[in-house]
Amino acid sequence: MSDADRERVVQMLNAAVGEGRITLAEFEERVAGVLASRTFGEVEPYVADLPQPPAPPVRDVIELKSMASTLSRSGAWTVPRRLVVRNSAGSVKLDFTDALITHPVVEIHLDVLAGTTVLVLPVGATVEAGEVHTMAGSLKIRQPIGELGGHVHFVVRGRQRMGDLVVRHQYRFWHWRW
Repeated sequence: MSDADRERVVQMLNAAVGEGRITLAEFEERVAGVLASRTFGEVEPYVADLPQPPAPPVRDVIELKSMASTLSRSGAWTVPRRLVVRNSAGSVKLDFTDALITHPVVEIHLDVLAGTTVLVLPVGATVEAGEVHTMAGSLKIRQPIGELGGHVHFVVRGRQRMGDLVVRHQYRFWHWRW
């Protein structure tokens, strides 16, 4: 469970105390428990009796297009089963670390010309990028040791021309993440 996940749960508890669903004493007790939790299972007892926000609808395929500009997604965004990324003369950065991913396999089809593509995977995710055709660029996959066999598998296909494709996990140093 990440710090961002804990913060979302604390915000939900804050809304519950504001609506009068829990008392201030219950709020303080639950927040302390949430902040000490390391897994989603440990957080469940603190929010089980609260109404859950509706899940956003998940589309099957989304096409992201850009020309001569940066294309990026980060934070809490919903990831479809298949992403089609088309970009010319600009960079692409898709950060999946805080995204809502409901499918066990996410397919990414690239058609990028003259730009670098960076895919930041969540902890434990695996990647397969054997069907990416590069021209005048490179393919760099940085798979951390000890985190293989996660919940989500990414399959990257397509073309990356005149630019690099970097697939990595989130960098962390002390309290900073990027």
